[in-house]
Amino acid sequence: MENSDQDEPDKKRPHFSSVSYAMVRHSSTSPDSKTVDAGVLQYQNQKLVQQLDVQRHELLELEGKIKELKGKQASYDNLLIIVNQLWIQLVDDLILLGLRAGTDQNVVRTLDHLDHTRGSIPSCSAEEVFLCRLLEIDTIESARKDGSLKCIKDSLDTRIFSTQELMILLEDTIDAQTTKIECVAQTLHGKSSAEADRLSELQDSKADNLVLSKQLQDPQEELKDEKYIYSSRQYILMKDQLQHWDTQVERYKGTIDSLQADRSSITRREKEMNMKAESLDTARNAIDNAGSTIEELELQLQKCVITKNELEIKMEEAVQDSGSKDIKEEFHVMASALSKEMGMMEAQLNRWKETAHEAISLREEAQSLKVRLSEKTSLREWLEDKCSEQTIEIKSLKALIEKVQKEKRELQILLDMLGQQIYDNRDIMEIKESEQRARSQTEHLRNALDEHGLELRVKAANEAEAACQLRLSRAEAEIADLRAKLDASNRDVLELKEAVKFKDGEAETYISEIETIGQAYEDMQTQNQHLLQQVTERDDYNIKLVSESVKTKLAHSFSLSEKQELAKQLQQVNKTLESLKLRIADGEDQMKVCISEALKSTQEDRHLAINHEITRWELADADKELKWLKSAVSSFEKEYEQIQRKADEIQIELGNERSERNKLDEELMELNNKVAELTLETGEAAIQKLQDEIKDSKAILKCSVCFDRPKEVVIVKCYHLFCHPCIQRNLEIRHRKCPGCGTAFGQSDVRFVKI
Repeated sequence: MENSDQDEPDKKRPHFSSVSYAMVRHSSTSPDSKTVDAGVLQYQNQKLVQQLDVQRHELLELEGKIKELKGKQASYDNLLIIVNQLWIQLVDDLILLGLRAGTDQNVVRTLDHLDHTRGSIPSCSAEEVFLCRLLEIDTIESARKDGSLKCIKDSLDTRIFSTQELMILLEDTIDAQTTKIECVAQTLHGKSSAEADRLSELQDSKADNLVLSKQLQDPQEELKDEKYIYSSRQYILMKDQLQHWDTQVERYKGTIDSLQADRSSITRREKEMNMKAESLDTARNAIDNAGSTIEELELQLQKCVITKNELEIKMEEAVQDSGSKDIKEEFHVMASALSKEMGMMEAQLNRWKETAHEAISLREEAQSLKVRLSEKTSLREWLEDKCSEQTIEIKSLKALIEKVQKEKRELQILLDMLGQQIYDNRDIMEIKESEQRARSQTEHLRNALDEHGLELRVKAANEAEAACQLRLSRAEAEIADLRAKLDASNRDVLELKEAVKFKDGEAETYISEIETIGQAYEDMQTQNQHLLQQVTERDDYNIKLVSESVKTKLAHSFSLSEKQELAKQLQQVNKTLESLKLRIADGEDQMKVCISEALKSTQEDRHLAINHEITRWELADADKELKWLKSAVSSFEKEYEQIQRKADEIQIELGNERSERNKLDEELMELNNKVAELTLETGEAAIQKLQDEIKDSKAILKCSVCFDRPKEVVIVKCYHLFCHPCIQRNLEIRHRKCPGCGTAFGQSDVRFVKI
């Protein structure tokens, strides 16, 4: 492309050179003529300038085209690289699946070799392609030396041997899975007994907690019964202080209630996020299932392509042997129909791949939004902590202000006292000295107040609090935006789920159509066998090949019977799995009951801890302000410390039990995952899909007009299949139209087909 683009300006350059040559000639002739016309020269110069501009524009356009072509080439190269990477990944995944199924490395190598050989076309004549494919040879010269019949027998023996090895491997894997399931059941029974032991231990700990709570109630009642405490002055002061503290406690309770309300909303949001994450996981599973179906369809497409090539080869052989025009037309009709259906299947596969890429991008966006939400919540918590610290500083500053105000009042009282003493019979000098002292004290107090600068600090704290509140509001707004984005992404995920379901339905319909096509191929093979039987008089070699094909069919029927036996064994395994699932469900119910009881015990422990903390604070305050009661309360404090130690020991034991319970939960999760993997490996879903596909294929084989008789006739114009009586009725009418699409047809457009 670049050479062609460079050649185009070169083609245009001779024109410019010719013009310049004309100009030179004109200039050379001009000395002969003494008078030169200036207007003619200007006109020629303008023409030259215009031509130069045109050439520049063309050069610029050519450069733009070259850049576009280079960009396209780069994009095509990138696409080729991506396709190669995906192909390599697909091959690696197939090898890993083969190794996980328990196959040997030799089997994997043979599969790889077969894939390479199927993709290659042998370099021989069209008549010998079938033999080359069957013998896996590029040319048939080597086969002619040793004898084709021996080679064919050897290849059939090797294939039968490989199928027998695969059957043995499948039996071994089924036995291994049954042993694994039995081990899992035994471990589950052991876990249930251990859980019963843990329940008994929890009940014992509950009884111990009740005993300790009763022991705590006894000293509290003794403290309440003592009358001399109630009549004391310090008790009255303590009562007043307690009232003050109660008001503060109520105020703090209000703040705690608001925080708990926020906490409940946050927990709800966390639950919503968890639900959304679960929905994302389900969407991922659906996407993975869609990918597996896409891979299966690709494999079926490859098989269809291989069968199509074989049919084309057989068709060419049949055309060479028999010159009947009707058979040729039928083959061409079937080949064109198959090519159209192959194109439709490839387009559908491309659409599914695009939907899978879109789902992956949406998953990444949801993860990024989750990360941002976690960052915003951490920032909000940090701001709340900072606000609490600043409120504590404000309270301390207010306390300092109250102290300073008290000192100021005391100084004012002193000044008043000094003013009253002026009226006493004292000397003027003493009065002046007292006044100077009072003034110095007031100035000293004023300087102290100025040094503190409490008001400035309070203002700064208020401003910091306002800034923190602004940050909090901004963070909440950003969190709301992120949640809205998360909701939108979840909606997109739901839409993608619906699209995946719709695509799964379309895939099932396409699979049913592929099966009908395969049946049509089988019918064509039967017709080819009839043709081969007609040609038996001409060629004995072809008769031998037909006998060999009959033997292969017998082997195929034998393999089908073995497959049915394997299906029965799979059903038995599925029954055992269902029984194990029921046992696991019972164990899970028991675990839920245990967890609920453990939660109740933890709540009771929390209430006890709150009561312990309340009594601890009361005792600490009583120790500070009621020193004369230490002798009376020392015995109770010792008992309280012993109870506290016991409570700490109980809490430690509860923590150990919680850790053990978490370990048990993790083990249960692992067992559930193993059971889920086993259920996936057994292939219940695959058997159900096959049964549904068989039902759909049976429904498709029936006529779409009467839904009773099988399809026997094809309309060549639209390639729709119907039964013979329905088409015969339509032929008796003047306006003959297809019941499916409405296209007009004639008697010659109707052909019989065996399905």
